[in-house]
Amino acid sequence: MLTILGFAMIATFLVLIMLKKMSPIAALVLIPALFCVFVGKGAKLGDYVIDGVTGLAPTAAMLMFAIVYFGVMIDVGLFDPVVRGILRFCKADPLRIVVGTAVLAGIVSLDGDGSTTFMITVSAMYPLYKRLKMSLVVMTGVAAMANGVMNTLPWGGPTARAATALKLDASDIFVPMIPALAMGLLFVFALAYVLGRRERKRLGVLTLDEVLVEETETVLVGAGAGKGVTRAGGSGPGAGLPDEPEGEGFQGLDPDRPTLRPRLYWFNALLTVALLTAMIMEWLPIPVLFLLGAALALTINFPHMPDQKARIAAHAENVLNVSGMVFAAAVFTGVLQGTGMVDHMAKWLVDNVPDGMGPHMALVTGVLSIPLTYFMSNDGFYFGVLPVLAEAGQAHGVSAVEIARASIVGQPLHMSSPLVPAVYVLVGMAKVEFGDHTRFVVKWAVLTSLVVLGAGVLFGII
Repeated sequence: MLTILGFAMIATFLVLIMLKKMSPIAALVLIPALFCVFVGKGAKLGDYVIDGVTGLAPTAAMLMFAIVYFGVMIDVGLFDPVVRGILRFCKADPLRIVVGTAVLAGIVSLDGDGSTTFMITVSAMYPLYKRLKMSLVVMTGVAAMANGVMNTLPWGGPTARAATALKLDASDIFVPMIPALAMGLLFVFALAYVLGRRERKRLGVLTLDEVLVEETETVLVGAGAGKGVTRAGGSGPGAGLPDEPEGEGFQGLDPDRPTLRPRLYWFNALLTVALLTAMIMEWLPIPVLFLLGAALALTINFPHMPDQKARIAAHAENVLNVSGMVFAAAVFTGVLQGTGMVDHMAKWLVDNVPDGMGPHMALVTGVLSIPLTYFMSNDGFYFGVLPVLAEAGQAHGVSAVEIARASIVGQPLHMSSPLVPAVYVLVGMAKVEFGDHTRFVVKWAVLTSLVVLGAGVLFGII
């Protein structure tokens, strides 16, 4: 019964948000609360929620101050040269911009943190998509998939969890998988090329001079909404896309905005490099690093109290949306884990693997990792399910290291899971509905995961 209710709860949540019948925050809170009552454990709902919130509180704190930090860096102009450089390289061509999004997300993902990757990628690319009226779900989808492939780096999380759970060396898992993961990343780039061609056909190509002239006339987000854009070919701008809310969180390339701090550019650049270095080297917990970084960035760039308050207010909407999503997700995960639904779901899936598939448990693990890491946290999958799969594999002569390698192929889809806080940073900063992102990305992310798995089998890694 718990297995059925668990799958029913997840399906109900996904259907309601994709059909836009409920907001993600409301669905993350009300649906698990209702199913908790169905399970007969309504009296323990408070305990489950508190446990979930306690576990995700550091993540919520990190996201709150990280958004403030990177928001200030956008305000003061740190990423303006990056955006202009990408714009010149892409030549205002939607195809090149989408491919550039994938490349940028892949490079930034080397830091091993999805939230940071999404904040930097969206900060740089959002103004371009907005100005050219490109589909924002293409940006979020491509960034999420590129980050998902790169999330398998040993310091990214999944590989380290698999190594810990099965008492293996992380390098024994990751290094042999590099060719398969490279194929997955190349597939993301190829997909970005296809999606970019689709956007180019829909919108046409602006000349670089047209874009730069318009950027000097208006702020990208906000007042520029009414400006016309002349394109070389293509159908009407933004045809078929939902209206997107606009705010002052992104001011793009406007060269005259009062928040620019050109004299402090190198200080801000060095501060950002130092912050990312400290995060990678784990000198302090990430929430503490971003808290200190945000406080220092505000104090140095905006020494006057009214200016600091104005900058915090400018990014308050993003902070509230993302932190609200994280705490709402804590209700969902708390109920899934507290009621035991997630354990029963995993056991049911493992128990229903046909006996004849025993010698192919590595392949089975790879296939199962795709839905399981979407419906479960990485901790739940790698510490709860993976040991069971490894034990079943060893009984049929399949080594634990092969099982571990196969277990990381589901990460391209995992990064868009409603249980991953970073995805709320991505959709929140891009001002994309979570349901729209999910509808767009799931099929492509599953295909990317299957490409990694297929390449692993083809190369004899799995």
